[in-house]
Amino acid sequence: MVVKYRAESGYRVGVLLVVTAAITYSTAGLFTKGVDAGSWDVIFWRGVFAAAFTIGWTLKSRTFEQNFLAMGQSGWAVGVIGALGTAAFIPAFKLTTIANVSLIYAVAPVIAALLAWIAIGERASARTITGCFFAILGVAIIVSGSLGGVSLIGDMLAMGMTFAMASIMVIYRTFPRTPGAGPAVLQSVFLLPFASMFGNPFSVAPTEIAILAAFGLLFAIASVTLAEGAKRIPAGQAALLSSLETPLAPIFAFILFVEIPNIATCFGGTIVLLAVTLSLGNDHAQHGENPCDHEPSHRR
Repeated sequence: MVVKYRAESGYRVGVLLVVTAAITYSTAGLFTKGVDAGSWDVIFWRGVFAAAFTIGWTLKSRTFEQNFLAMGQSGWAVGVIGALGTAAFIPAFKLTTIANVSLIYAVAPVIAALLAWIAIGERASARTITGCFFAILGVAIIVSGSLGGVSLIGDMLAMGMTFAMASIMVIYRTFPRTPGAGPAVLQSVFLLPFASMFGNPFSVAPTEIAILAAFGLLFAIASVTLAEGAKRIPAGQAALLSSLETPLAPIFAFILFVEIPNIATCFGGTIVLLAVTLSLGNDHAQHGENPCDHEPSHRR
């Protein structure tokens, strides 16, 4: 009974952490579109402040060595993949609507579940598979509304970001001892030279730098909470929970920027939300054991 209680408790903590990250990530489009700075300039300043805040947190909590010196190959992999995802993530908001980016992210469960099955033999439930199928359908409808326009490039970049995030979730699921803070800092640091080269970050207005500093702080919080949460629940479900940012981002975009989604986005987005709701109804009892307490099936 004690083991079962701990497993249930660990599962609930994982869900809470991933949901917190999702809510935080839902504000990304607002920061990106709320400044005149170019994509690479946003990447630079967000990276600087996110890295600074995260390093400061590890020093204060005395976890610097654990997060940076002992993160291993999996941590470096998260850093590289996360950097690629960020390089696609920020420009996506500049080239397409916030609604499109947030809704396309909902396809992450499909990729995460597939990669988890290949990497660790983690099978998805019938509800998750059904939800993933409808998520794909919804995303296809959303992208169809961008055909022939520049927003199609933004949609494709959003897909790249989604693939990167799903991959990171699977890495944390496969190697649950991988820290969250160290790899998150690497994601930012890896892009700083490229951002300096392709952008002009030091010409950004001080007021916008202050906004991007807040963006960096929220990104640092989201990265750590997502990493810690993804260790405790199945990869596919972690991606589905992350998709809870989907209904929030378009609402914020409409309130602040009067950004009205087109018919394809509304129709496809409705299907995506229904798919996520269906999948989140999955009985977590089948995941009763703590994912950190057993080895993946391919290692047995």
